[in-house]
Amino acid sequence: MQKYLRKAATVAAGGALLSACATSGRLSKADKRFAEGKFEAAIALYQAEVTQGKNVAHANFALGEAYRLSNRIDRAVPYYRAALAGGVRQPELGYRYAQALRAAGQFSDAAAQFTAYAQSGSDRSLADRAAAEAQIATASLGVTSPLAGYDVVPLVALNSPSSDFSAARLPGTGELVFASGRAGRLHPGNGEGYLSLYARQLNDSTGTPASGAARLLEPLFNDARTLQASATYTPDGKTMVFARSNDGSKKGYLSTDLWISYFRAGAWTAPVLANLNDRTADDYAPAFAPDGTTLYFASARKGGQGGADLYKATLGPNGRFSPAENLGSVVNTAGNDNFPGVAPDGTLYFASDGHPGYGKLDIFRYQQNQVTNLGPGINSVGDDFAPFFTKPEVGVFSSNRSGGQGSDDLYSFRKKVRKQVTFYADGTVLGREAEAPAVPLAGAQVTLTNSAGQQQPVVADSVGRFTARLDSGQTYTVVAAQPGRFTARTTLSTVGRSPSPDQLSQLQTDVRLPVTLTLDRIVVNKAIAVNDIFYDYDKAVIRPDAAIRLDTLAQTLRDNPTINIELSSHTDQRGKAAYNLKLSQQRADAAVAYIVSKGIDRQRLTARGYGKTRPLVPNAQTEAESQRNRRTEFKVTRISQ
Repeated sequence: MQKYLRKAATVAAGGALLSACATSGRLSKADKRFAEGKFEAAIALYQAEVTQGKNVAHANFALGEAYRLSNRIDRAVPYYRAALAGGVRQPELGYRYAQALRAAGQFSDAAAQFTAYAQSGSDRSLADRAAAEAQIATASLGVTSPLAGYDVVPLVALNSPSSDFSAARLPGTGELVFASGRAGRLHPGNGEGYLSLYARQLNDSTGTPASGAARLLEPLFNDARTLQASATYTPDGKTMVFARSNDGSKKGYLSTDLWISYFRAGAWTAPVLANLNDRTADDYAPAFAPDGTTLYFASARKGGQGGADLYKATLGPNGRFSPAENLGSVVNTAGNDNFPGVAPDGTLYFASDGHPGYGKLDIFRYQQNQVTNLGPGINSVGDDFAPFFTKPEVGVFSSNRSGGQGSDDLYSFRKKVRKQVTFYADGTVLGREAEAPAVPLAGAQVTLTNSAGQQQPVVADSVGRFTARLDSGQTYTVVAAQPGRFTARTTLSTVGRSPSPDQLSQLQTDVRLPVTLTLDRIVVNKAIAVNDIFYDYDKAVIRPDAAIRLDTLAQTLRDNPTINIELSSHTDQRGKAAYNLKLSQQRADAAVAYIVSKGIDRQRLTARGYGKTRPLVPNAQTEAESQRNRRTEFKVTRISQ
């Protein structure tokens, strides 16, 4: 996105097309307008040729190039496609078609076209770039952003039907300075107004435009023969740098350059060329960092990564900049990386069409040697660029997304305030001795394990309490242990426990989930009933309901690896004593075999059948009473050291 601050470069870029036309003797009126960089007029003439059936294939290719060179490459898709179908033999055509597809958000088709060009394209330098572009287009299919979203609002009171973009704050005045073509004569390249610099007062409290019209900056910053944009100021308001195009004359400057002015004795000095320009390439989109000395800017000079690259230079006390330094391959790509902006904390933001994104230019953040897309909302399928921060996480950017007032519009952005919910386990560990009531137990070791197996150990305090922070959307296993006591476990889940946003009155809300674990004293040779371990009459088969209880017992043995137990099985009082004794032993053996099948060492288990010698309900009369007697119990027989 050079906003026609690169006129000389764009004309040169169409040289291959014009050379082919001149060689064949077919330099039409449309070709001549194209050669002059008057793309808007050329487009109308080429479209007429297509309608009339005159030199259709060439006219379609020229239409695609005219749209590309006037920064509307997404509109070139049907013309490049028609040129390919018409047999146009331009070496770069397939590559340009792939670029147009990507700009239009057709990433899958773009990746396929880039891949095809990388394999068989006749311009080998472009073929090498196409291979990398194919990967980027593929990556764009699944682009996501971990960054928080932004509230985006068009600055309706500031925008116009023309192009409005590249905002900056004029220190000490409360004015927002921006580029606009609202009053300029139409540029023959894209049919939009010549760009000038304007300023509009902002309301201090809201940051929105105040009433009244935008004022045109002083004539020394606005030359009617050129385009100017992207003003940036040092924080003290005493130095200004902006971009100015060539004037189109043979005696004029041949590229877009950066100009510098100083505020001295109550007035701005006449702008002069900054000493960091490359006179053979375009330098544009300057942005001062908060330190007031570091200047970031874009340049298409030789030696970069691809199209336009981002550079930085340091402004010295003598008003001259240090040699420009390329920001390197993490930031810069084979595409265009430009329109930097620096947040109050010094973090660099910039626009790029070379990193995976949502369409044309997207805005990215560069931090800790990583580039991150700001995500949908701020970014769209169109050009989103020139971020400027008025406060931390608050500012203005430019976009030509659909639904605006002009080709480019200014939008405010503000990081969404997300109400946070933090979960905590508020736990209590109790100890129980025999039949006495449970009381708080100090010093128990508690371990919380989430669904991914990540463990969080804590220790209960002197009154048996513990607190642990929990992640949302997780189910935890909570285990408490202390020597000499049976380990206790339970589950605790935060799944579905988040309050709805309208229920949250604070930015930060703590949700505390109570959990209690009771640890019983281990007493050797004390029988402990395993509830609901029942058997069908005259059978030793483990029923499904009994298996559930035996699974719990197996877990108890895993949680308490130092204990050995006896499993005792009992029958009801029906039948002969010898038979019942044999049946109960079979039932105990079956229970032990089941537990061993769950991975418990057989040496830790003893099976003992007591027949009908130890009924819970003597003289049982009903089937329910008899079933209570058909039971399994366990007792600890030894505790290993």
